Amino acid sequence: MREPGPDHPITITPNPHRIRVLLGGVIVAETTRALTLREAGLPPVQYIPREDAAWDLYERTSHATHCPYKGDASYYSLTAGGVERANAVWSYEAPYPPVAAIKDRIAFYPNKVDAIEEFTV
Repeated sequence: MREPGPDHPITITPNPHRIRVLLGGVIVAETTRALTLREAGLPPVQYIPREDAAWDLYERTSHATHCPYKGDASYYSLTAGGVERANAVWSYEAPYPPVAAIKDRIAFYPNKVDAIEEFTV
């Protein structure tokens, strides 16, 4: 495990806005409880509580990746509105302690969903 620091900063903050994720014209997740993770020079990522997702549209896959700062990620395919996207969603089920806040949350690849919308509440 690597610790976030000045050479690779990671911050996690509550997002005060409504986040809605769409695929095939269907809302696949919607929340006012997202956490925004900012990591080094990467684009911000919205982590959404699992209970704010339409779980009947998700299917766990065997795909997995490892991040030295966050831990092991599991993946889910998403099917909605007649559109299927393999490994469109990831989750850190046992994240490293510095990013423990993202446990039991999911994130989406922006290029594998129609939109990740953000609205003022």
